[in-house]
Amino acid sequence: MSPDMSNDDRLSFSDATFVPPNAPCWVSILACFLLACFYVGSLYVWRSDLPRDHPAVIKRRFTSVLIVSALSPVFVWAWKEFTGVEARPPLLALMGIRLEGIIPAVTLPLLLTMVLFLGPLIQLAADCPWGFLDGIKVGLADPWFWALCASDMRWLRNQVVAPLTEELVFRACMLPMLVPCAGPLAAIFTCPLFFGVAHFHHVIELLRFGQGTVSGIFLSAVFQFSYTAVFGAYTAFIFIRTGHLVGPVLCHSFCNYMGFPALSTALEHPQRLTVLASYLLGMLLFLLLLFPLTEPRFYGDPTPVCSLAAGSSSVCS
Repeated sequence: MSPDMSNDDRLSFSDATFVPPNAPCWVSILACFLLACFYVGSLYVWRSDLPRDHPAVIKRRFTSVLIVSALSPVFVWAWKEFTGVEARPPLLALMGIRLEGIIPAVTLPLLLTMVLFLGPLIQLAADCPWGFLDGIKVGLADPWFWALCASDMRWLRNQVVAPLTEELVFRACMLPMLVPCAGPLAAIFTCPLFFGVAHFHHVIELLRFGQGTVSGIFLSAVFQFSYTAVFGAYTAFIFIRTGHLVGPVLCHSFCNYMGFPALSTALEHPQRLTVLASYLLGMLLFLLLLFPLTEPRFYGDPTPVCSLAAGSSSVCS
């Protein structure tokens, strides 16, 4: 494409190379549902009486989910072939695997998420026995720290494998299938439903090992569904706005590390006013920076997945 091409020319060129699907939307929904079933089902191909946090169980599940994740682009390819969708960006670019805009994609979404967690971060810093500079030194310059983390199967699951495979399957593969028929905005709120329902499989294990009452387990599952659905909408928004997989993966890993904000603890904290003020400031700054830090022009405008939208959308501009 010529560098002196006008914005109108770019738009018309993009529109001219996009052929919408000639199949109904239920085909895309079914493809996403089957992909979610394969992902969750892969966790249960191994028969075991051990709990999910046992290293042997984690290692076996690593194998199955990595295989499913490696095969997940085949779903997108098969969907494209079946529906007849044609778009200028190649398949990997549609899935957010590309180099254009990679530096902003690595930094800005993670920074935005850290702003949202300003309160929990301040709370964590206030309770940490280490000094700030000591923590930076350990995190950046101590190889033994990272070696210890890498030897912990639960850390690898929560910080590496789960964020990478879940974002690949539930965002990078599903959103390109949903955007052409539902549009970017509807896809942002549809995609997390598969992600949220997929987390209901934890109920099976909690009931199996008797870890709580039935009512307590299901209340926990409803809460987890709500939380994961909201989080899934957020990372879907980031994926569509940036057109990159790396941003959602890093945000997912960070959120897994932080966990759900401990509001009850914050209310009882010795520095309660400072902590609560940082919670409020973080939420306000997040709302102010949500669109500026995900501006598509930082990442290559239009982003590949937005080229699949039949019409213009405020989410993509």
